[in-house]
Parts: sequence; C-alpha cells; structure tokens
Amino acid sequence: MSTENSADLRNRKSSCLITGVSYICASHGKDNEMKILVVGSGGREHAICWKLSKSKLVSKIYCAPGNAGIASIGECVPVAVDDIAGLIDLVTRECIDLTVVGPELPLTLGIVDEFEAKGLRIFGPTKEAAVIEGSKAFAKQFMRTHHIPTAPFKIFDDREEALRFCDETRYPLVIKADGHRQP
Repeated sequence: MSTENSADLRNRKSSCLITGVSYICASHGKDNEMKILVVGSGGREHAICWKLSKSKLVSKIYCAPGNAGIASIGECVPVAVDDIAGLIDLVTRECIDLTVVGPELPLTLGIVDEFEAKGLRIFGPTKEAAVIEGSKAFAKQFMRTHHIPTAPFKIFDDREEALRFCDETRYPLVIKADGHRQP
C-alpha cells in the first residue's frame, strides 16, 4: 500500500481519488495514455471523439450517452447528459482522466462546477459562464450592453405579441426559444 496522501494522489497524472467513494485508481497505464469521457450524443461529440481517437496520448474514449457512429470509435455508456451524479460515478469508477462536455444542458446545470469540486478534470465553462450559451436572451442583451455586433432582436414573454411581431416584420426572420426544451 502506498504511503501517498490524498492530495498527492489527486494531483498525480492518471490517478483519481474521490472523498467518500471507495475508488482509488493508481496509474492505470503509461504516463502518456489518457482515458477520456466525452459527454453528449450529437455530431459535435462524434467529431470530438474522432479527433481524440487520433491522439497517441489517448488510450480509451468513453461517450455518454454517445450514438451509433461514436460506438465505432469508443465505448458508449448509457448515462444521460443531465445525470451529473451518474457521470461523476462513471468517471471515478473507470478512472477517467479528462471529461469533455459537448452539449449546453449539462454545462448550464453546473457539471464543471461539480466535477471541479470533486477534483475531477473537465473541459468546459462553469455554470455561471455557460449562461451565455444557455440563454439566448441573456446572450443578445449582453452583446447589446457591451456593443458587440449582433442582429437586431426583440424578446417576448407573450405568445400573441410575438406572433403579431412576426406578421409585421420583414423576412428572413430567426426565432429562438430561450433556455432548454422541457420534455
């Protein structure tokens, strides 16, 4: 048994230690080999997995939940993108070195904040920073406030008012919903 303390293990490459969880992963491969989890199931995630698969530094790719195309590159795992606890469990159980998040939903739910709080490596913006992608209204107002060029826009809370605006406006016209679709 190693005499390394938790901080040493947490900082060592190819290692993971989660407080309160019985998974301790010592170096699972060569120092230049990484296990990577890509969160998502779309074309963006497929492209990320494909590019990562070309690296000699990557020993294994997981994708949650993934898709049929991704399955030819890495291991698809049936964990939903919004199941942050399930993703943390997967990363700790499989000793995954880095998580890359594709879709905005887990980012706006705070996946990066929760992973970092557990000492897990993850690539993506924090919950606070992800609001610019998760809220179209916030992004457009931010751009207007900071004089960042953007197309003219109007924000509606009333459906009828929005429909009247569409009838009176010249086309082409882009309509975007703010936030995430509810099932």
